[in-house]
Amino acid sequence: QVQLVESGGGLVQAGGSLRLSCAASGLTFTRYVMGWFRQAPGKEREFVAGVTWSGGGIVYADSVKGRFTISRDNAKNTVYLQMNSLKPEDTAVYYCAARPWNILTTSDKYDYWGRGTQLAVSS
Repeated sequence: QVQLVESGGGLVQAGGSLRLSCAASGLTFTRYVMGWFRQAPGKEREFVAGVTWSGGGIVYADSVKGRFTISRDNAKNTVYLQMNSLKPEDTAVYYCAARPWNILTTSDKYDYWGRGTQLAVSS
Protein backbone atom coordinates (compact mmCIF):
# COMPACT_ATOMS: atom_id res chain seq x y z
CA GLN A 1 0.00 0.00 0.00
CA VAL A 2 1.00 3.62 -0.37
CA GLN A 3 3.07 5.06 2.45
CA LEU A 4 4.35 8.58 2.92
CA VAL A 5 6.67 8.99 5.89
CA GLU A 6 7.80 12.42 6.99
CA SER A 7 10.89 13.10 9.06
CA GLY A 8 13.11 15.97 10.13
CA GLY A 9 10.84 17.95 12.38
CA GLY A 10 11.94 19.31 15.71
CA LEU A 11 12.47 22.39 17.83
CA VAL A 12 14.37 25.31 16.35
CA GLN A 13 14.92 28.95 17.27
CA ALA A 14 13.45 31.74 15.21
CA GLY A 15 15.70 32.56 12.30
CA GLY A 16 16.98 29.01 12.11
CA SER A 17 16.71 26.38 9.41
CA LEU A 18 15.46 22.83 9.11
CA ARG A 19 14.91 20.36 6.32
CA LEU A 20 11.94 18.01 6.20
CA SER A 21 11.92 14.83 4.18
CA CYS A 22 9.10 12.63 2.97
CA ALA A 23 9.85 9.14 1.72
CA ALA A 24 7.22 7.57 -0.51
CA SER A 25 6.58 3.92 -1.24
CA GLY A 26 3.88 1.85 -2.87
CA LEU A 27 3.27 4.28 -5.71
CA THR A 28 4.88 5.25 -8.98
CA PHE A 29 6.51 8.35 -7.59
CA THR A 30 7.06 10.08 -10.92
CA ARG A 31 3.34 10.02 -11.66
CA TYR A 32 2.54 12.20 -8.67
CA VAL A 33 2.66 15.80 -7.68
CA MET A 34 4.01 16.07 -4.16
CA GLY A 35 2.85 18.70 -1.74
CA TRP A 36 3.59 19.93 1.74
CA PHE A 37 0.81 21.13 4.02
CA ARG A 38 0.82 22.23 7.62
CA GLN A 39 -1.67 22.49 10.44
CA ALA A 40 -1.22 24.63 13.50
CA PRO A 41 -3.25 24.05 16.67
CA GLY A 42 -6.78 25.32 16.26
CA LYS A 43 -6.29 26.11 12.59
CA GLU A 44 -7.19 24.45 9.33
CA ARG A 45 -4.66 22.54 7.31
CA GLU A 46 -3.00 24.86 4.81
CA PHE A 47 -0.97 24.44 1.66
CA VAL A 48 2.73 25.21 1.93
CA ALA A 49 4.34 24.11 -1.33
CA GLY A 50 3.93 21.71 -4.22
CA VAL A 51 6.20 20.28 -6.91
CA THR A 52 5.39 18.52 -10.17
CA TRP A 53 6.82 15.11 -11.04
CA SER A 54 9.74 16.59 -12.95
CA GLY A 55 10.48 19.31 -10.44
CA GLY A 56 9.93 21.87 -13.12
CA GLY A 57 6.73 23.23 -11.71
CA ILE A 58 6.65 24.61 -8.19
CA VAL A 59 4.07 26.57 -6.23
CA TYR A 60 4.50 28.20 -2.83
CA ALA A 61 2.11 29.75 -0.38
CA ASP A 62 2.73 33.47 -0.06
CA SER A 63 3.60 33.04 3.60
CA VAL A 64 6.68 30.93 2.81
CA LYS A 65 7.90 32.38 -0.49
CA GLY A 66 11.55 33.26 -0.35
CA ARG A 67 12.09 31.23 2.83
CA PHE A 68 11.10 27.65 1.96
CA THR A 69 12.28 25.51 -0.94
CA ILE A 70 10.61 22.33 -2.10
CA SER A 71 12.53 19.75 -4.11
CA ARG A 72 12.32 16.09 -4.98
CA ASP A 73 14.70 13.26 -5.77
CA ASN A 74 12.86 10.79 -7.98
CA ALA A 75 15.66 8.25 -7.68
CA LYS A 76 15.04 8.13 -3.94
CA ASN A 77 11.25 8.58 -4.03
CA THR A 78 11.69 11.47 -1.65
CA VAL A 79 10.47 15.04 -1.46
CA TYR A 80 12.12 17.69 0.69
CA LEU A 81 11.17 20.99 2.25
CA GLN A 82 14.10 23.22 3.12
CA MET A 83 12.92 25.83 5.59
CA ASN A 84 15.02 28.91 6.31
CA SER A 85 14.43 32.07 8.34
CA LEU A 86 11.90 30.23 10.44
CA LYS A 87 9.32 32.18 12.41
CA PRO A 88 7.21 31.20 15.41
CA GLU A 89 4.15 31.27 13.15
CA ASP A 90 5.66 28.40 11.15
CA THR A 91 5.02 26.15 14.15
CA ALA A 92 2.74 23.34 13.00
CA VAL A 93 2.53 19.70 12.10
CA TYR A 94 3.85 19.34 8.56
CA TYR A 95 2.35 16.76 6.23
CA CYS A 96 3.38 15.57 2.81
CA ALA A 97 0.75 14.52 0.33
CA ALA A 98 0.49 13.14 -3.19
CA ARG A 99 -1.88 13.63 -6.06
CA PRO A 100 -1.70 12.96 -9.79
CA TRP A 101 -1.32 15.52 -12.55
CA ASN A 102 -1.17 19.13 -11.39
CA ILE A 103 -0.44 21.11 -8.26
CA LEU A 104 -3.53 22.15 -6.36
CA THR A 105 -3.59 24.00 -3.09
CA THR A 106 -6.62 22.44 -1.45
CA SER A 107 -6.01 19.49 0.82
CA ASP A 108 -9.10 17.53 -0.26
CA LYS A 109 -7.61 17.15 -3.75
CA TYR A 110 -4.73 15.01 -2.50
CA ASP A 111 -5.07 11.24 -2.49
CA TYR A 112 -2.35 10.13 -0.10
CA TRP A 113 -1.06 11.57 3.15
CA GLY A 114 1.70 11.01 5.64
CA ARG A 115 1.18 11.14 9.38
CA GLY A 116 3.06 14.37 9.80
CA THR A 117 6.12 15.68 11.58
CA GLN A 118 6.04 18.39 14.22
CA LEU A 119 7.92 21.66 13.86
CA ALA A 120 8.16 24.07 16.76
CA VAL A 121 9.84 27.44 16.34
CA SER A 122 10.70 29.30 19.52
CA SER A 123 10.95 33.09 19.67
